[in-house]
Amino acid sequence: MSSRRWWGCGAAVVTVAVGLGVRAWTGGDFAKYAGDALYTVMMCAVVVVLAPRLRPAVAAAVALAFSWAVELLQIAGIPALLQPLLGSTFNAPDLLWYVVGAALGWLVALGGRPGPRRDADRDDTGKRTAVTGRD
Repeated sequence: MSSRRWWGCGAAVVTVAVGLGVRAWTGGDFAKYAGDALYTVMMCAVVVVLAPRLRPAVAAAVALAFSWAVELLQIAGIPALLQPLLGSTFNAPDLLWYVVGAALGWLVALGGRPGPRRDADRDDTGKRTAVTGRD
């Protein structure tokens, strides 16, 4: 398994632990909206595990799109079997907190990126090439 996948797995475990801690030690609106943001962080970690080559911003955007889709599906109604996992009631402020979670997920995904290779500025023949610094 690639280092990015390991990073994503670790991020998912830490996200669940933080979410459980938030629920155990806080309450009210803070716990609810922190849970919304952490849900999207978790989705970003899952995206990194499933598609480790995606850029961090793309992984965060996919997680955000998924979170928004689930929230919008709640308008139509989520089957009772899936409600404990996906929720049951649409709440417009959740959409904003998913953006916060996507931003946090992007930062987490950035942390799991491998550093530059020592030979990244050389071509297959060993000759130096221009390094743009872009990813």
